[in-house]
Amino acid sequence: MRSEVGLLVRLVMLIDKVPAPPPPTKRPRGKPPKYTDKLILKALIIMIIRRLYSGTALLNFLAQDDPTVKELRTLLQEGGDFPSRRTWERRLQALPQTLPGLIGHFGRQLVELLKPWKWHGRAAAMDSTALRTSGGVWHKKDREQGRIPHSSIDPEAGWSKSGSHGWWYGWKLHLAVAVGWIWIPLAAELTIANIGDNEIAPRLIKELPAEVRYALGDTHYNAPEVRQDCNSRGIELVATRRGPHPHKDGGVEVRRIFHKLRSQSIEPFNGLFKDFFGWSKNMPVKGLSKSQLFALGAILLYQLVLFYQHENQLEVGKGIKALLRAA
Repeated sequence: MRSEVGLLVRLVMLIDKVPAPPPPTKRPRGKPPKYTDKLILKALIIMIIRRLYSGTALLNFLAQDDPTVKELRTLLQEGGDFPSRRTWERRLQALPQTLPGLIGHFGRQLVELLKPWKWHGRAAAMDSTALRTSGGVWHKKDREQGRIPHSSIDPEAGWSKSGSHGWWYGWKLHLAVAVGWIWIPLAAELTIANIGDNEIAPRLIKELPAEVRYALGDTHYNAPEVRQDCNSRGIELVATRRGPHPHKDGGVEVRRIFHKLRSQSIEPFNGLFKDFFGWSKNMPVKGLSKSQLFALGAILLYQLVLFYQHENQLEVGKGIKALLRAA
């Protein structure tokens, strides 16, 4: 790869090397899309890095008379054609449906490539983190009356409460991350805030690499259906137990070790991830579909940066915020 090519261009070009999940066995009805999903992913990467949150903003950016932008515009063509604004908006709106599967597939490939468990036990940590919606909040009294008192309120979001965040209005980003020398996102989903972690856990477990032997979670994951899903895949669920502390059963010391490993992996990852993209206060967009697009797209971008660092013999997992700012 030529050294004079800019970082943003190189990241976008790397999308062509991202492994795609196997196509569905049954071809969807209707006319095949003119543009590939990877072309739409390239645009999404540009939008997240440059903080462009609509099809119009993307096209305005690509209209600039700048050498880097001209290279990017060339990369966003297929068969000599460039998608229209309506095509960008329609295809970007449909993309969240496929992002969880792509993140899971890419995560499994990164595990093979980076070997996060070379010196560690084969564990993955699960957790959810709060992403507040932009604009105002929809209070319970107004919601029950079906009244939206201000246009800034996002009616698709929901309320939830946690020990670290208190009450918040917005979304939950559900994640599974490799517990090892490098934190690799292995699975991701974004839901409204009031969806329980145990409800989404089976979707995360389904995407975990076959090598995983331990799934680490807090009390919310200590549910029969989650344990059953783990057992069916040969995974041992290690989750915080309910009841008064201190626990005195025979496995408490082992669980304490696992819980420490979990707190040293996914909890700091959640904080770093939101800091990288400037989402510690709130999301820059409204609506479930758009929030899924950018939150899940940012997880994919994080995976892409790990891939980029490996491809270019850089220290993997280090300096990611600085690298994204330089792109």
